Amino acid sequence: MPIHDFHCAACKANFELLIRAGATAACPHCRSNAVEKLLSRPAPQGKSAAIAGAARARAARAGHLSNG
Repeated sequence: MPIHDFHCAACKANFELLIRAGATAACPHCRSNAVEKLLSRPAPQGKSAAIAGAARARAARAGHLSNG
């Protein structure tokens, strides 16, 4: 299930929602179904591997045996 960005026309809130294809989205703030799906920005490539590697290095320096 993908995460989508939405804008609520009723309360003007922007939010992310994990929703199945074909399901109706509802605003978590006001429970309105008058929501508009927004175009999401893609995540930058190559960042997640660097973040995970930095976290493993910090864990290893701290002496954690389970750093994988």
